[in-house]
Amino acid sequence: MRGLVIKNTGSWYQVKTDEGNLVDCKIKGNFRLKGIRSTNPVAVGDYVFIVMNPEGTAFITEIEDRKNYIVRKATNLSKQSHILAANLDQVLLVVTVARPETSTVFIDRFLAGAEAYRVPVILLFNKVDDLDEDERRYLDGLMNLYQIIGYPCHAISAKKGEGLETVRALLKDKTTLLSGNSGVGKSTFINAILPGLQLRTAEISDMHETGMHTTTFSEMFELPDGGYLIDTPGIKGFGTFDMEEEEIGHYFKEIFRFSADCKYGNCTHTHEPGCAVLKALEEHYISESRYQSYLSMLEDKDEGKYRNGKK
Repeated sequence: MRGLVIKNTGSWYQVKTDEGNLVDCKIKGNFRLKGIRSTNPVAVGDYVFIVMNPEGTAFITEIEDRKNYIVRKATNLSKQSHILAANLDQVLLVVTVARPETSTVFIDRFLAGAEAYRVPVILLFNKVDDLDEDERRYLDGLMNLYQIIGYPCHAISAKKGEGLETVRALLKDKTTLLSGNSGVGKSTFINAILPGLQLRTAEISDMHETGMHTTTFSEMFELPDGGYLIDTPGIKGFGTFDMEEEEIGHYFKEIFRFSADCKYGNCTHTHEPGCAVLKALEEHYISESRYQSYLSMLEDKDEGKYRNGKK
């Protein structure tokens, strides 16, 4: 029996069969041993095959090949990945410029991770109803930066309903992953798009202006106009996984463009003579914040970086 994984709680999976039935499933014991280096070998968005036992329990026995997925480094100490979702048409990355502020390093790491697996990303700048003049200028600058690079950007207020009609149109007939830091308003956004769900939302912690987790597992919601929206727990850092040092520049669109003119084919864009990327940085064709994010990903090759909680 074939089906689509629509919920993952870490210990069991809910599968919607091709016939439209919802079945709670476990993974067969030896399934984890098939060379899948992931904390969750089955992810929301996977198409799987399941078998029913006479006792009424069901087991996932096989995963269909994925067209793509979004993966991050696992937060535990293992050298494993964590798959956020599979078989995606696009990602909506929800970010905020204040209360809490999403760092450009986080945005750039996420974008690079999505580029690595060929998943298009749209940036949603949420809570625009709550910005002072300086914050609004910063928002405009950020949106301009990412739009020039080639990432669509939308300013919205999920709370007030501003800008949501445009975003609704983007979701139609697509499988979309919704992601971002805790506290940026993902649950508020889903409640605005699918008001019948009434997902729990949480206030921002005043002390650190950080969000508190309200989603504890990944789940896929069917959209009334066609398509699916996948909600995932808020993520703090975005550790890179399985990227070679010389590949990282390929996942920054503007760095990759300029790197074609570098003198050396294996240029790391950090010190080499004749580096076209460093020249473009000097001439402000590449932003300082994007270049710093690139350098931070190069530093990830130092294994200790994510083990001691740095982001």
